[in-house]
Order: sequence, then C-alpha cells, then structure tokens
Amino acid sequence: MPGLTTLPPFPDDVLTHPLLVVDYELIKAGNEQEIDKFWKAATTLGFWYLKNHGADELVNQMFDMGAETMDLPFEEKMKFEQGDDGMSFGYKAPGANATDETGAKDTVEFINISQDDALAWPKPVHRAYPSTVNARMAGTIRPFIEHSAEVNLVLMEVLAKKLGFREGLLASKHRLDETSGSETRCIKNPPRPGGISEEKAALGAHTDFGSMTFLHNRLGGLQVMPPGSDKWQYIRPIPGHAVCNLGDAMYIFSGGILKSNLHRVVPAPGAQATFSRWSLAMFTRPGDSVVLRALTEESELVADAVKDAENASIFENMQTSKEWFARRIKNQRSKNQQGPETWRQSRGTEHRPDAA
Repeated sequence: MPGLTTLPPFPDDVLTHPLLVVDYELIKAGNEQEIDKFWKAATTLGFWYLKNHGADELVNQMFDMGAETMDLPFEEKMKFEQGDDGMSFGYKAPGANATDETGAKDTVEFINISQDDALAWPKPVHRAYPSTVNARMAGTIRPFIEHSAEVNLVLMEVLAKKLGFREGLLASKHRLDETSGSETRCIKNPPRPGGISEEKAALGAHTDFGSMTFLHNRLGGLQVMPPGSDKWQYIRPIPGHAVCNLGDAMYIFSGGILKSNLHRVVPAPGAQATFSRWSLAMFTRPGDSVVLRALTEESELVADAVKDAENASIFENMQTSKEWFARRIKNQRSKNQQGPETWRQSRGTEHRPDAA
C-alpha cells in the first residue's frame, strides 16, 4: 500500500521544528498535565503530534482507497473534478491550483470526500465520486471520517473548556447533521524530478480553512514557518503519530488565542524525494451557516484578547463558514488567477507576503 514500502529515513541535515507529543488517551482521561501540554501546543504554534489516536488500520485502508483512485485513467478521474466555482469535494488534478502570487501551478493530485456524502451514503448530498471511492464508502471511508471527526471534536472541546466556553458550544458549531466543508483528502505528490528545489511547493503557503486537521503521512515534505521566523522548517514524520493542527475558525472563535499557523508542502527532502509522497487528512470545519467571529460573549478570556488584538477586524468579519471556505477554494484555482491579489485571497488568516 502507499507509503509502506521500504523508505529511506528522513534526513538529519535539514532544518526541522520540534512538535510537542500529545497522548489522545490521556486527553480523553482528563489528565491535567497532558491537557496543559496540549494547550501550550495550541496557543503557540498550533501544531502537535498525536499518539494513541486509534486510527492506524483505517488510515492504511484509506491509503489503499487513494491508490486505487489515483490509478484510474485520467479521463475517468476528470469526470469528478472539483471545478472552478469554489467546491472542494471531488478530484483535483495536478496543476489545477496556484502555489504563489505568480500563479505557479501545483504538482499534486488528490481526492476530497465530503463528510456529508460519507455519512449519508448511498444518498448523495453534494456530488458523485469515482467507483473506487464508492466501493469503499461504507467499509472504509465512513468509519475513518466518523473516527476522525470524533478525535477532532474531543480535542476541540478540551480547548473550549480552557477558553471558558460553555460545554457543547463548539460541538454545536460542528454538528454532523448540518452540511459543512468537512472532508477527508487523500493526496499523491509525484517523486521530485531532478533540478526542482524545495521552493517548488506542492501546496503553497497557507493556513487551514476550518477548525482542526488530523493528518497522516510517512514521508517528509510538510513545513511550517513558526511565528517570528522567516525560515521554513520541516516537520519530521514519526511512525504511529498523526500531525494535528488548528485552522482559521478556531483562531477566529478564540480571538487569536489559538493559533492557525502558516504551512506548506514541498517535495520530500534527501533520498525520500525519489518516492511518491502520500498523505491523508481529515479536515473538520464548522457548519455552513456558522458565522466566523470571535465568541467574545462566551468568554472573558476571548473578549480581552480581541480588545488587545492589532487585527481586531478579522474577529468581526461576519462571513459564514461556507462563504469563507468557498472564497478560499475559488481563489486557489489556476483558472481564476488574475494577479497577486487572487492568490492572497486564498491564503487565510496569516498573510505573510515574505512566506512564498
């Protein structure tokens, strides 16, 4: 299956950024020391490793689904292409998205499967999918989405309590019975051909669109630019550990206390660059009707943070989650590029122009 062949080790001569390791089982058990560690990760970089998450076998099956889908004839995959109007669900071909202000095209292909479509299967909510997806929807994709959504919501509720939100508030903004942009994505990036440097990004610099991301990969390539730094730093993949991060919605809900940090994907470093890079993510996003604004009335901590914020306007933008998501997806598309401003409109809450 993808990513489980014998792979060269991640090199030791590249700049990496250490992440805190959070134990999901200890978090669920209410371990205060582990919760404090999680809070530190969420309020500094917004990225952490997650162990004991219980998804490993489902992850393996999802990678099999991804390989089966990417092996379909290109013409067949293109029947399920996302399009240029702001829908994320479906197949994305290599080169369909821009990676920087110049309009440089990306190198990855992926399949996005809506949480709504998986949970309502076999009744379509948003769209149809390739036969390889349909064949695994009930036995693989729906269980993976259900498990991943639970992991993400458990972690969000822990953060909500630390912020002073009432119990169930964030869960009410991520209801499974409301349509949303929540989706799982299986991504294939081809081996790096000779002469392409790491600056040839597979996925350009951005913050994530939603609330929380549950990511699995076995090769390097994910990079973060930590606050106060001007250098991209790799995240080292660790077997059995997911990489999780917060997105724009949690940043906005919390008045900037929780961090949605800039990151990108580039070709794997060193000898790993000669292998296809596979990754799998579950993106949990608020319901379509949820307004993205700081929840100042729910928490004195959040209210005080907004009062002190330099960019307070972003916490009062009043866009719905659906509007925020569609704008960003639409402005990523290569066919929609009309200059640097188009790309900037796709990037999210952290716009650092120097971070190409």
